[in-house]
Amino acid sequence: MGIPAINPGLLTTRAEMDKAFGGGVQGGILPSTTTPNILIYVDHDSGRQYGYEDGWLAEEDELGPVFEYTGQGTSGDQTFLGAKGSRNAAVLYHAQAGKALRLFMAEGKVADPASSAKQQRYIGEFALDAKQPYTVRQARDRHGKPRRIIVFRLRPTGEYERVAKDAVRRADGTHADRVLAAVATSRMPEPRMVTPRKKRASESRRAAQPSVIAELRQSRLRDAYQKKLTENKHELFAYQIKLVGTTTVLTTDLYDATTHELYSIRGESSREEVRMAVGQLKDYVRHIRPARPTLVALFPDKPQDDLVDLLHTEGIDLVYQDGSDFTREPAA
Repeated sequence: MGIPAINPGLLTTRAEMDKAFGGGVQGGILPSTTTPNILIYVDHDSGRQYGYEDGWLAEEDELGPVFEYTGQGTSGDQTFLGAKGSRNAAVLYHAQAGKALRLFMAEGKVADPASSAKQQRYIGEFALDAKQPYTVRQARDRHGKPRRIIVFRLRPTGEYERVAKDAVRRADGTHADRVLAAVATSRMPEPRMVTPRKKRASESRRAAQPSVIAELRQSRLRDAYQKKLTENKHELFAYQIKLVGTTTVLTTDLYDATTHELYSIRGESSREEVRMAVGQLKDYVRHIRPARPTLVALFPDKPQDDLVDLLHTEGIDLVYQDGSDFTREPAA
């Protein structure tokens, strides 16, 4: 049986889509074992009770629109590992497995008064953003406990339906919330990838992954420095910033509450990365409370003298890895 052609805007049900594509009828992420598809179901009412909101971002870039979708797991940290994270891993590695992501939005109850099922409106076929496939954020579960969630960034690959009610709500004010330091990591632990038995012949897309070398250096640098601060009894956090009038969520790299210091952590010591650190710190510091934290840029090795001068001119302390320890050069 061939895979049916469905058009964005189609009103259907989970049961009908299970017959057409496979995957089942329960859950938000349903990988099919019979067709090269993963069905993703979005329900605004369900998501909000778990502290998140899925939908189209108001902001676009040169690659077009982004639909944010929160991974599976309603309590505790979301993950890509083990049975708990298997469906999140399926989305992350959908390109290697040759599977399309088909997105549906809950659209009221079906006409049958004897059924509690909801209609599902087909949004379109998607793939993960190749540059930034996901972000990590903090949300609270229905019991009010903070946890890390995985927020996938989906890009449409063909025709799609984009209506206002499917969008993430714009922030009514700028809010900077102190969150767990672990939220600031750009990568979550991922399972070792197993080569799939079959791939679609037409599939030429690489799996979406964050840039490898700089991201790994940044992650290792962050871990080593946080370990040092934690051993010295520092309280470490990050800030999650929502900007008024936008759907943007920004996350700082590190905030040391013990010394009231805001950090930018970079994976390289190049001019581009130093400029990135300056811009990031100057952007974020406006929203941090209490105000006027010391600004610090952390690098894997010492930048050239001209770049050190740039940091100090902007009032930013320099910290860099020096062997097994860290050296600090204050701006003052």
